Amino acid sequence: MSMPNIRHALSQLEASLREELGNQSLPQVAAIATTAPLSDIINTLTDLHLSETPLFERLLRLDAAWCQLDLGLYGLCADCEEPIEADRLLADPSEQRCATCADHFHMGHRHELRLNH
Repeated sequence: MSMPNIRHALSQLEASLREELGNQSLPQVAAIATTAPLSDIINTLTDLHLSETPLFERLLRLDAAWCQLDLGLYGLCADCEEPIEADRLLADPSEQRCATCADHFHMGHRHELRLNH
């Protein structure tokens, strides 16, 4: 995927997530959804104890993807640093892991959830 296409895909994802934020029933979140930097939104959600939500996770991944793009590291797995498969990035431009590492992460996370309950 070319740099302009990556930026376009990330921008579309960001617009979608900001719209979803704007539809939240929390006035503190809706007020900043359209204009605040992602880091401010993430901090606000953390302050409101909303860091366990799927939307928060997607915002973190998007913020990481933008940072990786700026650093020239976009498309590299956060765990093994190998290229992430193109089909995974097409499906989710904020993807952080290759298929192998994603499987390991999810298996470990499921095990962690069982230990915590």
